[in-house]
Amino acid sequence: MATSPRILLVDDEPDLLDLMELTLVKMGLETDRAVSVAEAQARLQQTHYDLCLTDMRLTDGEGLDVIACASALALPVPVAVITAYGNAGNAVAALKAGAFDYLAKPVALDQLRTLVKSALTIPESAQADDPTRELIGQSSVMQDIRARIAKLARTQAPVHIAGESGSGKELAARLIHRLGNRSGKSFVAVNCGAIPETLMESEFFGYRKGAFTGADADRDGFFQAANGGTLFLDEVADLPLSMQVKLLRVLQEKKVRKVGATTEEPIDVRIVSATHQDLSALVETGRFRQDLYYRLNVIDLVMPSLRDRAKDIPEMARFLLDKLGGADVELDRDAEKALCAYAFPGNVRELENTLERALALCEGRHINAADLNLVPALPAAGAAPGSKYPLQDYLDQMERTAILEALEQTRYNKTAAARLLGVTFRSLRYRLERLGIE
Repeated sequence: MATSPRILLVDDEPDLLDLMELTLVKMGLETDRAVSVAEAQARLQQTHYDLCLTDMRLTDGEGLDVIACASALALPVPVAVITAYGNAGNAVAALKAGAFDYLAKPVALDQLRTLVKSALTIPESAQADDPTRELIGQSSVMQDIRARIAKLARTQAPVHIAGESGSGKELAARLIHRLGNRSGKSFVAVNCGAIPETLMESEFFGYRKGAFTGADADRDGFFQAANGGTLFLDEVADLPLSMQVKLLRVLQEKKVRKVGATTEEPIDVRIVSATHQDLSALVETGRFRQDLYYRLNVIDLVMPSLRDRAKDIPEMARFLLDKLGGADVELDRDAEKALCAYAFPGNVRELENTLERALALCEGRHINAADLNLVPALPAAGAAPGSKYPLQDYLDQMERTAILEALEQTRYNKTAAARLLGVTFRSLRYRLERLGIE
């Protein structure tokens, strides 16, 4: 007969222990108590627990000591911490130390129940068909990335993913979701730079019928759509300051208010954010709020550029060719060398576009270097990597990088990209053709 999950409650306030124990027993769970770090550590060593709830401040130490003990066990125990109201620093420190999640005092019973239900569904190990295998490459940097993603999936801490455009930030976010306890719920991806500022509040938080002209019925926003799951904020650096303030409040209170509503509703959402920009630099220039930065960047993940793992390019190219329907097509040796020598400012996305074009241009079942139409196809003989000579190759590379970044920022709207670059649409179209950018 299966036994009920067992929870260890660690706090030096008897009233709070009674309240939590009563709530968990009503959920059909078994509980044990500890009133100090030493007692909690002893119990963790003697008994297997499915979850530990600990206060951050105890008579003989801190909750961080309990987290360290639980994490060091042969079968690690997920830990959630209880922090004083408004003490975000303690919560962030606990999440960085490996805590699963946190609750603020006074403890809201509905949030306690939600946290416990979420924690008890954490998978103990990854499945045999490890989804992180979707991150192609056997370089040491990619092995580290896969291991870090698997670790991040076991916590509820907000994750910020940095990296150049096309380096796989959204894929990493989806893998964190799929490997975690929220995999059965929604993954909602939002491009923060694609939403008009006037519509942001209603899109993120939803609205009530009659809240504004055209609001003919109640509508949920992104937070409600992702409730119980993960909300991925792509290009979060593009959020205007006014929206950053509102997002910060939602992350602190874990509640949202629909446009036109008079009450707030609780939400249970894990936040994963990403941007190709340097958030810390934006904080220094005042374009991004420092308090929101610390809320989002509890744990960071940096996706490497393709040129930083050039040894993975042949394997990645083979994977992409199969994906594009070219399973019977091969890259010849010169084509493979050309790909490995190219800088790929657009990273994996550019590699995929290059191979798709090559598939259309190649004759037979072999892709040669000319089919790739790389600009420049290969570095000049004797030129060091990153060299400014020959000058035309260097200028072409700079121009190509600028155009690709503009296209990324405008989601490949060529009219908007031309406006951003300060050139006419006709000029941009000519440059795209000359540089071989599809």
